Amino acid sequence: MGLFDGKKGLVFGIANDHSIAWAITQQLHAEGAEMGFTHLPDRDPERPRMERRLRKLVEPLDTKMIEACDVTNDEQLDHVFDVAASTYGNIDFMLHSIAYAPMDDLKGEVVDVSRDGFKLSMEISVYSLMTLTRRARPLLSSGGSILTLTYLGGEKVIPGYNVMGLCKSALESTTEYLASELGPEGIRVNALSAGPIKTLSSSAVGDFDLMLDLYKTLSPLRRNVEADEVGKTGMFLLSDLASGITGETLHVDSGYHIMGAPPADARDDGESE
Repeated sequence: MGLFDGKKGLVFGIANDHSIAWAITQQLHAEGAEMGFTHLPDRDPERPRMERRLRKLVEPLDTKMIEACDVTNDEQLDHVFDVAASTYGNIDFMLHSIAYAPMDDLKGEVVDVSRDGFKLSMEISVYSLMTLTRRARPLLSSGGSILTLTYLGGEKVIPGYNVMGLCKSALESTTEYLASELGPEGIRVNALSAGPIKTLSSSAVGDFDLMLDLYKTLSPLRRNVEADEVGKTGMFLLSDLASGITGETLHVDSGYHIMGAPPADARDDGESE
């Protein structure tokens, strides 16, 4: 018997088989969850690249729902949740794995981020959680759970993360406010902060290989995390095993986030100054 037997949920934001959302989805499926999925709308309906990529992943899971969804389009959002309601009735969980920043604004310094780039980044990366939650709220059962994905760059300066760091900071605050508001209804809202994993979004972060080396050298576990470890933690936060956890940003990063200085065995001379 699985932790999610008889439970249903929605997953927003699987980009490919390297996505953290996909790692979580695999763990949810293994525990018996039934899920509906969304993908970015394809620009060319004759060549549905985004839809094909998602279908290849999730159709073996026997899903009943695969829909296009642009989170900046209210009509599409309404349609997705209408389909979810007619397909599943109530749902038990929702996974939010959505973030975007224009490349010019992401690559440049924060001080130079354009007004339009800032607004778009915040709308897609942060407001999307709010608007999805508002629509999911009537469908979520008491004891339901919402999970979003964040990163240490929302708490500390990560060179190259830039405007996305501002978005993740706002996202983590949003998680806390939503947890407070939905808590009386028995709905939990949490964030998962993973260490660096090679995903489509991480490819936009400068010196990513150097970051992997730093985590391996400086983290208490002296290694990087694996996608399945993040997947299992995401499944845990969405499950009844985490029934007393809400408003939390849980780090899965081999402990890197706790370190304020390199450990002794990582210093060249083995001594502190």
